Amino acid sequence: MAAAGLHQSRGRGNKQVLYYVGVLTEFAMALQDKLEQINKQAFNNFKLRIGINHGPLVAGVIGARKPQFDIWGNTVNVASRMDSTGVIGEIQVTEETGKVLTELGFNCIRRGYVSVKGKGQLMTYIVQRPSTSVQKAAHLSAVYS
Repeated sequence: MAAAGLHQSRGRGNKQVLYYVGVLTEFAMALQDKLEQINKQAFNNFKLRIGINHGPLVAGVIGARKPQFDIWGNTVNVASRMDSTGVIGEIQVTEETGKVLTELGFNCIRRGYVSVKGKGQLMTYIVQRPSTSVQKAAHLSAVYS
């Protein structure tokens, strides 16, 4: 599990939320790219299934003997469901996260409704990865400029 933008702040602006959703998605794409490199070198065919959601959550350290940082809440649960109901080799996101990513210039393809435990039917999207390094560089430049 990975998370971004967990620091506590008052009045966090929409632009900052957009930034962290974009950063987390770029991280997910980088994980996929790195796994492809490892697969080529080691003659493997491992694939990642990634789910992303964004929103409020609770974070903290638990445990007296072995303290561990953890995050909880509906946002985390839905992100986990985006992973577990996702497509191998793809990044699946919620409709709201898909809207944010589209606003940032990512290409999100509507997957359709997926049955999500405890939530019913949720509209989901698959984030398309840029296919060439030129497209990746152009995309990063556009997103973060």
